[in-house]
Amino acid sequence: MAGYDDGRIACDDQGLLIRHYYLVGAKHIRYAEIREVLESPLGVAGRWRIHGSGDLRHWFNFDPRRPRKDTALVITLGSWVKPVITPDDPARVVAELAEHGIRVSQGRESGLW
Repeated sequence: MAGYDDGRIACDDQGLLIRHYYLVGAKHIRYAEIREVLESPLGVAGRWRIHGSGDLRHWFNFDPRRPRKDTALVITLGSWVKPVITPDDPARVVAELAEHGIRVSQGRESGLW
C-alpha cells in the first residue's frame, strides 16, 4: 500500500500522523507504540465532538467534517488518554494499520455515544 493521507490523518512507513491533534500541533505515533485499535461507530456525542475531549479519556483531533462521519478508530497506546480519529476512509487506514501488524477489532467504545 502506498500509504494514506486525507489532510488530517496520514499513514506512512513509520507510523500514524494525526494533524491538529493539539491546539496548534500534530501527534506522530510510531506503529510500535500502538497496542490495539478499535473500530467503533460514532454516536451523536462523538459526531459533534469537533476537537478535544468530553470525558477526559478520549481525545479527538480537530475535524470539522466529523458530524458527517459514522466511524471512529480508537487507538490504545497504554496511557489513560486514547486518541480517537475519524479518517475520511477508515477502511484504508485499517488496511494500512494491519499491513504494519496492528490488530484492529470492531466494537463499541463508551464515550463515543
